Amino acid sequence: MNWYAIHTKPREETLAETSLQREGIETFYPRLRRRRTIRRVRRWVTGPLFPCYIFARFDANASRRLVCYANGVTNIVSFGGHPAVVDDDIIAAIVAHAEDDVVTVIPPKFQPGDLIEIQEGPFRGLQGVFEREMSDSERVVVLLQTLATAARVQVPRDQLAKV
Repeated sequence: MNWYAIHTKPREETLAETSLQREGIETFYPRLRRRRTIRRVRRWVTGPLFPCYIFARFDANASRRLVCYANGVTNIVSFGGHPAVVDDDIIAAIVAHAEDDVVTVIPPKFQPGDLIEIQEGPFRGLQGVFEREMSDSERVVVLLQTLATAARVQVPRDQLAKV
């Protein structure tokens, strides 16, 4: 038995997983937990790590039709008409980084002087120098060089990436 990537209908990964498990097929539906801004409020949100995909372990010859016609499933990812096998090491690596099938993204730590780029918000795409953390540790101070003048701005930590 091998692992295969299953293409699901949009937002029906849970339905596909439940449907396949009901038929006795082993599944793995990795999810991603990260901080997002929803209506100006920072919240932890959990969603699929790979939207519209889950993994299932089964015998392709015996259970292919059963998997293809399960609720929520669109098809098995295939190349040249043959289902593409997902290596056990790939599944093991994802499982190793997950806790209860949920991978949590922790914003990176920055050191004063690190060159950064702002990834979201009104300053998106601008580069600057990391200066310091604020007291609530969700916000940081960044020194931006724009139009021949320097400006200090406060931005959420998770909007930054090292350059």
